[in-house]
Amino acid sequence: MSEISRELAGGDPGRHSKGPRRRQEAIRERVLADGFVRLEELAREFNISTMTVHRDLDELEAQGWLRKIRGGATSRPSALYHGDVRHRLQAEVEAKEELALAALPLVDQAQVVMVDDSTTVLRLARLLPQVSPLTVVTYFLPAINALAGEAGIDLMSVGGTYYPAYDAFLGIHAVEAIRPLRADIAFVSTTAVTDGACYHQSQETVQVKRALMAAAEVKVLLVDHTKFQRRALHRLDSLTEFDHVIVDSRTDAATVEALRRYGANVEVAGF
Repeated sequence: MSEISRELAGGDPGRHSKGPRRRQEAIRERVLADGFVRLEELAREFNISTMTVHRDLDELEAQGWLRKIRGGATSRPSALYHGDVRHRLQAEVEAKEELALAALPLVDQAQVVMVDDSTTVLRLARLLPQVSPLTVVTYFLPAINALAGEAGIDLMSVGGTYYPAYDAFLGIHAVEAIRPLRADIAFVSTTAVTDGACYHQSQETVQVKRALMAAAEVKVLLVDHTKFQRRALHRLDSLTEFDHVIVDSRTDAATVEALRRYGANVEVAGF
């Protein structure tokens, strides 16, 4: 049990009702730490009703921290839920590194590069000092932290509403901040690829990525083999809107051929 959980648990039910945000933070920590927690356990631990637990989980799910399932909540990714940043940073590390190395030569003579809030593109962002000088535009806090103070990198962070589950600045303010900008190239990833198009679970993410793509002369999609097995709710764009679609070497030949039939300019990393 976390320090917040211990502080909130026990004794006075009124304390919980007065601090829903602090309680939700403790519930989030509990689910992320354990992977799965039952409704009854949360109700007992925080001395609240199961109806209140349901409301808290609904709010945390809407923020992208976890997903509700029958009998409780889980932080484990699924076909429909891609997990929070912590889980995504640990997933498919080798594939992301392979994609980053394949994408780096595309920077070439670019002066202004945009990178999105994906952990896939983050791998590429960390390599950008190798091909500096560059101006890099991003709204992803891990990318900002990785590039801040790097020699040869003129870093521009895009403001907006901070979403902890994505560790990124999203929303209409981020969109409006990107619209007046122009970039030579933008690197983007996606939650899922279905029927020749990219999809995401978060509409806020889709809005900002669309603005990023509209601002760039060249658009590059980096996507590992797991994204073809997933589903998501909100459509980002067709694969044909990207100048380059780079997949990792573990993407099977049938998938690559299907992408090409949809009209995508597919490149397989490592070949």
